[in-house]
Amino acid sequence: MDLDIKKDLASNWFKLLQESICRDINLLENNKVNFRSYSWKRNKKTDEGGGEFRILKNGKIFDKVGVNFSKVYGKFPDQFKKNILGANKDSRFWASGISVVMHMKNPLMPAMHFNTRYICTTKHWFGGGIDLTPSKKDEMEKNYFHQTLKSMCDRHNKDYYKKYKKWCDKYFFLPHRNESRGIGGIFFDYKQDNFEKNFYFVRDVGVTFQMLFNKIIRKKIKKKWSIKDKEIQYLKRGRYTEFNLLYDRGTKFGLQTGGNIDGILMSLPPLAKWK
Repeated sequence: MDLDIKKDLASNWFKLLQESICRDINLLENNKVNFRSYSWKRNKKTDEGGGEFRILKNGKIFDKVGVNFSKVYGKFPDQFKKNILGANKDSRFWASGISVVMHMKNPLMPAMHFNTRYICTTKHWFGGGIDLTPSKKDEMEKNYFHQTLKSMCDRHNKDYYKKYKKWCDKYFFLPHRNESRGIGGIFFDYKQDNFEKNFYFVRDVGVTFQMLFNKIIRKKIKKKWSIKDKEIQYLKRGRYTEFNLLYDRGTKFGLQTGGNIDGILMSLPPLAKWK
């Protein structure tokens, strides 16, 4: 399959998924709170792509949720290309993806993160993942979440879940705190062996995330919470902020490739606290 066709298939899917996820979020909010949409370009003088990020704030369900789509291309900076697969000798790149971060009003609901991407240098690959960051333990929810991810992974390869869960646990860890950011999930990268097979998996990851957030939210939509619960959530959001600013690869990639600052930092919670 021609590489340009692969790029179109991937970016069109990410854009379609953005539309579908935003529609579901609007339904959860009973269409009473609207997204604000911001389009951006990587370079205003030349055509190097761009994207659209959508933000919804102060809803009944969501304190803040961002849904970001991007499709960018150009050249990596010299100091950055050595860190990217296939870019050391040729700095040209193309990248498209979708990322979603949900910060809930109800502190009994976990913060949720999802992203998938397709990156092309002299090599081309998929990456992404799903993870949850609850502020209050819920073993039933944790078991349901991981069992759902395992079932999805098993449809594609029986080794995926164990491998990608371990990768996620290692990735979403704050060394300076010696603690995990949340309850994990799956994290994968550099899937480049078979486009059709990997694209099918990436689509399934997106659809599974969409199903998961709907079920988790609807199950807890009427649960009562206290001020103490909210204060614990604010502290957990502080940890979330620390990870995204210090360690998150997507944040670093976006900032070092001329991405939109507001879109890149949309993952940060609207309010966080530290002791």
